[in-house]
Amino acid sequence: MSGNKRFERRSGFYVPRGLPTVPDHPQEAKEAPYNRVMIPLLRRIMSAQGLTITVFGAENIPTTGPALLAINHTGFYDFIFAGIPAFLRGHRLVRFMSKQEVFKVPVIGKLMRSMDHLPVDRAAGGTSRTEAVERLRRGQLVGIFPEATISRAFQLKDFKNGAVRIADEADAPLLPVVIWGSQRVWTKDLPKHLGRSNTPIFIRVGEPVATSGDPDVATERLKSVMSELLDVVRDDYTRTYGPFPSGEPWIPSDEGGSAPTLIDAARLDAEERAARKERKEAKVSERLNKRADAALGNARTFSARLKNLLRKR
Repeated sequence: MSGNKRFERRSGFYVPRGLPTVPDHPQEAKEAPYNRVMIPLLRRIMSAQGLTITVFGAENIPTTGPALLAINHTGFYDFIFAGIPAFLRGHRLVRFMSKQEVFKVPVIGKLMRSMDHLPVDRAAGGTSRTEAVERLRRGQLVGIFPEATISRAFQLKDFKNGAVRIADEADAPLLPVVIWGSQRVWTKDLPKHLGRSNTPIFIRVGEPVATSGDPDVATERLKSVMSELLDVVRDDYTRTYGPFPSGEPWIPSDEGGSAPTLIDAARLDAEERAARKERKEAKVSERLNKRADAALGNARTFSARLKNLLRKR
């Protein structure tokens, strides 16, 4: 990419020449620890890994005011990559909606809260949606993954309709964002490549998608737009860095790769959920057994003391 005259290097990333330079956001650019600590650290990590990141469509991110970013999900680095277009627009920040379990991890949870990310309780999604709407009304950028979890097939899974409902209620732009190459760094079921892998990553931000009308219809509209953007990104990626050997595990099966099909990926997801549920139930059962043993032990101790007291009388 460095020798391509159509692109220029901007803040360590590649963007098409002519992307307007904009002033820093008056509040977000100064925010610590997100913009002053975490982003510089992540930029050093990505540089150390030699990741070549190219961003298209960053101009669609507003320099001020709200927008909901709907992002495809293929790897664990997507939370990092999806924030780069906003960073290129005046060091803006994206507040990601993430499962609440992450916020319960001692160090990570504290860091997530300090950066003002949004916990999502999947059992009570209404509360999370209300909070996301409020954030947008306050002028923030919010990031959401409509697929909810990583796609093992590296194709778009079924979308939840939360994204269009949130954007419509907040009267905020809904921006489709697609990432390609993230699965080559770190994803489910494949080896991690967290060293200096020199992996190329493409990110493309599309124009706002209409959210009016029936939420399910609008969700299909969003998925259709993101599917078209993903096709464009994959084609550009292959032309720039390919061709790739057939059977690559990070390439979808219908593109000549050996990634699971959507059907097989859904089965693996279901097995993972079942195993997680079983582990959770086992932990609950273990805690209950410990409490029961403790209660029984206390009862035996009390009984023994009572017998001794009666004997003394």
